[in-house]
Amino acid sequence: METHKPTMYPTTKLTRFERARIIGARALQISMGAPILVDIPKELSVPTEIAVLEFKKRAVPMTVVRRIEGRQSVTIDIFSADLEEMWY
Repeated sequence: METHKPTMYPTTKLTRFERARIIGARALQISMGAPILVDIPKELSVPTEIAVLEFKKRAVPMTVVRRIEGRQSVTIDIFSADLEEMWY
């Protein structure tokens, strides 16, 4: 008899590690000359701060794929993720 395990990993919240990975990857892209996707204030020039601003405004075109052993992969789009709350 096969039993279905309930999903214990939320599919709308990002972990602090996933957030850090997204912001870090975007900051690297900005520092290497990638175009900035939001309007920024003139005093803002640090790539990490710009990446955080883009992340908060949901302008970062990235998705997170969670691969959990023994389960199906879960894809989380930044546009639909709950950015106010973190999981874990």
